[in-house]
Amino acid sequence: MKHFTSVDDVESMPSLLDLAKKIKQSPFDYKHIGQDKTLGLLFFNPSLRTRLSSQKAAYNLGMNVIVMNINQDGWQIEFEDGAIMNQGKQEHIVEAAQVISQYCDIIGVRTFASLDNKKEDYGEQWLNKFKQHATVPIISLESATLHPLQSFADWITIDELAIPNPKVVLSWAPHPRALPQAVSNSFSQWMLAAGVDLTITHPRGFELDRQFTQGASIEYDQEKALQDADIVYVKNWASYENYGQVGQDLDHWMIDSDKMKRTNQAKFMHCLPVRRNVVVTDDVLDSDNSIVMQQADNRTYSAQTILYKLLTSEI
Repeated sequence: MKHFTSVDDVESMPSLLDLAKKIKQSPFDYKHIGQDKTLGLLFFNPSLRTRLSSQKAAYNLGMNVIVMNINQDGWQIEFEDGAIMNQGKQEHIVEAAQVISQYCDIIGVRTFASLDNKKEDYGEQWLNKFKQHATVPIISLESATLHPLQSFADWITIDELAIPNPKVVLSWAPHPRALPQAVSNSFSQWMLAAGVDLTITHPRGFELDRQFTQGASIEYDQEKALQDADIVYVKNWASYENYGQVGQDLDHWMIDSDKMKRTNQAKFMHCLPVRRNVVVTDDVLDSDNSIVMQQADNRTYSAQTILYKLLTSEI
């Protein structure tokens, strides 16, 4: 595998999970793998967990790391083929991707959806241009449509719970801003690829792109969906159908302790950051059944596993 941008790049999910477990048990046993190698991390959007966990993962493998906040530290990059560059953008992706490839052995790219143009966002222009013009492997640190490192960490976390055939529910929740569908698309894609019993619940009009949810049960009644759930993953996303639209008068979709009582003492998951008492109440987020910190910790091992596989060309 040359790049890691979705679950479709994984040849064997069981083997990948086994390697992640092995790495987590002894994360510093593989420093020779990345010796004299450099990871470049390019951020077009803000990050906390992705940035820090990716850096730590690289250091665990003995790699050097170069981090660049492109919009603040670099030239503005033009992605359009045949562009006449007589306006504000100073550098074209054709040169930028090749130059960065000369300095780095692997490149991680993080860029969000604009939520203005569905065709452009779901065409993954920025990520695909890096893949096209870079001469080294590209890792998605979150793209317009997917967040595979997060979903891999989520899968590691669910596996650690050792719940036989768990009922997993992905629930929409309210949010004051328009958020991308990337985490939800990716979580659905990974859970279905792993053969997990997945139910997705959301208000009407907030259906995700069916290419990522085909095989999941869709339930518009949130409380019905939560019944007997073993794991509740909560995330907001803007409308895909009415692209970028934020839900109105849907505050009752917030997850609280009364809703969690309908579950089978379910574990609560969220990718973070989370808006307290908007997406989920404090008592749920701070409860013993909340495993958001376990998820966040596993971000290091998901990233380290992917770096290991790319460095050793084992995928």
